[in-house]
Amino acid sequence: MSRSALVGNVTAMLEDAGFVVSDRCAIRPKSFDVAARRGDNLLLVKILGNIDAFNEETGHEMRRLGTYLQATPLVIGLRSRDEDLKPDVTYFRHGVPVLSPDTAYNLFIEDVPPLIYAAPGGLYVNIDGDLLADEREDRELSLGQLASQLGVSRRTVSKYEDGMNASVEIAMALEDLFDASLTSPVDVLEGADDVHESESTPEDPDADPTDERVVAVFTRAGYRVHPTVRSPFKAVSEDEDDSGVVLTGHSKFTEAAEKRARIMSSIGQVTRSQSVYVVDRAKRDSVDGTALVEREELEELRDADDLRAVIRERAEHEEAA
Repeated sequence: MSRSALVGNVTAMLEDAGFVVSDRCAIRPKSFDVAARRGDNLLLVKILGNIDAFNEETGHEMRRLGTYLQATPLVIGLRSRDEDLKPDVTYFRHGVPVLSPDTAYNLFIEDVPPLIYAAPGGLYVNIDGDLLADEREDRELSLGQLASQLGVSRRTVSKYEDGMNASVEIAMALEDLFDASLTSPVDVLEGADDVHESESTPEDPDADPTDERVVAVFTRAGYRVHPTVRSPFKAVSEDEDDSGVVLTGHSKFTEAAEKRARIMSSIGQVTRSQSVYVVDRAKRDSVDGTALVEREELEELRDADDLRAVIRERAEHEEAA
C-alpha cells in the first residue's frame, strides 16, 4: 500500500469514528500528517508504512506540540523492520505511542482499547494490583503460595500487587488461575503514561534567526513563544493569561506561503487555535481564516489584545465576504 493510500484510509477511519480531521499537511518537513478532534480528545497523527522512519527529532516535536495544544501525539503505522505491527499492542517510539491501523480501528471505532504494550524485553500488560490482592486473599493464598504457582519470587508477586506491570505470559497465568480478568487497558488518549515513563517535554529549539523579530513582538505582547522546526507553522504562541493559542507563520507571501496558511487554518479549526501569517506585503486580509499581517504593522501592536483583535477582525472579514 502506498503511503498516500494509507493516509487516506486512516483519515477515513478517523472520520467514521466521529473525528473532525484537518487537511493533510502536504508539505515538508512535517512532524504530523493530520490533526483530529472528537469532543475533548485531540490527536496529532503521524501515518507511516514503516515506523522506523519516525526519528527522534520528529518525536520530540510531536511531544512538544502535544503539550502546547493539549493533544495526544500518535503514530499509526504498518510495520517495523520487516514485521507487521501486532494487533491490539501499543508500541512506543521516542516517547510517542504507536498503533497499527487495526489497533486504531478497534480503539476508535469499536471502543476496545489495547491491553498490551511493547517494551524492552517483550510484551506487557497492566495488572490491577488491588484486584489481584483481593482475589488472592479471597482464595486464602499467601504471597509465597501464589509465587510458587506462577514460578516467580514472593517479592515479584508483592510488586504486582503494588502496581508493577507483568508479562503477557504471567497475566494469562493469573487469569487462568483466578478465572477473572486482572488487566486494565492502555490509556492511549492520555499519552499512555500509566505504562510508559517518558522524560519531561523536550526543550524548545532555538527560533530561526529570520523569525527573531516576530518572536520578539509576540513576547512583548505577552505570549510564550514555542518555535517549531518540522511543522506547517513556525511557532505555537501561548497567551500568558491562558486565553488562547496562536499558530504563527512568517515568510514572503508566495504560493508556498499561501499553501501553508491554508493548512494552518485547517489545523487551527481542529485544534481550536487562531492562526496568523506574517508577511512583508499583503494584498488581502486573510487566507481561509489565517490572518495576514504585515511585518511593520505587527511591530506596531503593543499587547495581546491588539493582536487578538487584528486576527479576529480579519478572519471575520473573510467569513463575511
